[in-house]
Amino acid sequence: MAKYEIKDGVGIIPEGITKIEVRAFENCTELTSVVIPDSVTEIGNNAFEGCTSLTNITIPDSVTKVGGGAFWGCAGLTSIVIPNSVTEIGGYALSGCKGLTSITIPDSVTEIGNNAFDGCTGLTSITIPDSVTIIRAWLFHGCVGLTSIVIPTSVTVIEEEAFDDCIGLKSIIIPDSVTKIGYAAFRGCTGLTSVTIPDSVTEIGVDAFNVCTGLTSIVIGNSVTKIGERTFQGCTGLTSIIIGNSVTKIGEFAFKGCAGLTNVVIPDSVTEIGNYAFEGCTGLTGIVIPDSVNKIGYTAFSGCTGLMSIVVSEGNSRYDSRNNCNALIETESNTLIAGCKNTVIPDSVTEIGDFAFYGCTGLTSIVIPDSVTTIKRFAFSGCTGLTSIVVSEGNSRYDSRNNCNALIETESNTLLVGCKGSIIPDSVTEIGNYAFEGCTGLTSITIPDSVTEIGVKAFQGCTGLTSIVIPDLVTEIGESAFLACTNLKSAAVLGPVKLMDLTFENCKALECVTLGGGIKKLIKKDKGSWGVIEHFAFDGCTALKTINVPAKKADYYKKHLPEALHSLVMEQPAEKKAKAKK
Repeated sequence: MAKYEIKDGVGIIPEGITKIEVRAFENCTELTSVVIPDSVTEIGNNAFEGCTSLTNITIPDSVTKVGGGAFWGCAGLTSIVIPNSVTEIGGYALSGCKGLTSITIPDSVTEIGNNAFDGCTGLTSITIPDSVTIIRAWLFHGCVGLTSIVIPTSVTVIEEEAFDDCIGLKSIIIPDSVTKIGYAAFRGCTGLTSVTIPDSVTEIGVDAFNVCTGLTSIVIGNSVTKIGERTFQGCTGLTSIIIGNSVTKIGEFAFKGCAGLTNVVIPDSVTEIGNYAFEGCTGLTGIVIPDSVNKIGYTAFSGCTGLMSIVVSEGNSRYDSRNNCNALIETESNTLIAGCKNTVIPDSVTEIGDFAFYGCTGLTSIVIPDSVTTIKRFAFSGCTGLTSIVVSEGNSRYDSRNNCNALIETESNTLLVGCKGSIIPDSVTEIGNYAFEGCTGLTSITIPDSVTEIGVKAFQGCTGLTSIVIPDLVTEIGESAFLACTNLKSAAVLGPVKLMDLTFENCKALECVTLGGGIKKLIKKDKGSWGVIEHFAFDGCTALKTINVPAKKADYYKKHLPEALHSLVMEQPAEKKAKAKK
């Protein structure tokens, strides 16, 4: 083994050796410079890894290979000259060299390994030579200072995460030679404003441009057959997109959260639109589904709050938008799968599908025709602007009795969907799961004595609620029933009901809770369990000052409350009984 020395910070490599051995100077933090003799043809893997005081190095013309991790973590390295003799730069070779601001790679180099410049945060520019055909995975990952790069016409593949989190990158030209853009190749490149994907590209990977928030326009060439999952998710600045006529599938979450997108033309080549594909595209005002589309995934257009027009081209064998109703309907099953704020539900619709109007904040009123016999999960969740719900007379399954502006399942007397205009009728016995979830406009609600059950997340996120009284016949409150009702200041739970985990979680304004007198009966019923108040029932209720309990019941409650809340328990005065008249 060659003998290496360091004198006064200078690394001494013996004359005549041909390879600097693996980890030869690893973690030699006192090393400031090194002279490499002309006899060396290879710098071994991790040879100078962790030499944090090394500031510059000259590699002689004799060297043909710089090994993997050769200068990994040399944070003080500000310059390095790679000679024309080098043909290969190994993986992680200069990874973490934060002080490196520029580097010239000679035309002799044909292979640059993965992560070679990963985390070189000071690097502002680099030229990739024409001899390189593949930009390897994570090659420039986290190079936040990189503002521009020229990709030569020799490159055919940009591998996964090659430019991930290069937030300073303002422009990129993808040459016609490139056929594949890998997974998350440009993810998080927030400085990018426009990209043209040439006709040579046949594949765009999952997450390829995810969260490129500065991206305003994109052109997808005519050879791409699929827009992958999350490809442009979170590109909030995107206002314009041209989809090539070879695309057959728009993948899941492909454009989710692209709030600036006002218009999109889906070409006739598309046969499938994936789950959540355009979810949260709040600027989208209209959509035309071509007759080629035969599959539309779950909540593909949910949360498109600006959507006013939904049109299905004539001739589509799977879907329609009958009578210009501005809704997307599955023809065979008569299921409305996507609606918008302008939707009028046709009389022929028998089912309103899962998430059909989910997050449609612009929807103010809806009429459920008597043809509808099934309403699926979350069909109207998050419709915060809804003030009127009407069920047509003659509907055998649902009603909105006494013009209460709520959707009620007739047979079970369950309130399925409420809104900020709802009044709960005395005949309702159950408030269903998610019934008022996300109804931010709801400021007050009276729960009648007829109610015995409140479902899971029934009032979750009702941030306008300031107080609630739960009557004493209620025996069950679902988990997270009032989760994140952030302005709720007081709550009274009058009956013998078990408070599940998260019942009032993150009700940050909640100051006073009043608990009823049926606890002794319930403790016997729940013997051996966690008790009647689960440990996280009031988690995150940072303003809670008082828990009022019936006189002489304090010990019972303390036994079943988290210890941190014991000091808040206050006994209510005993009720005085009226004296009998003589």
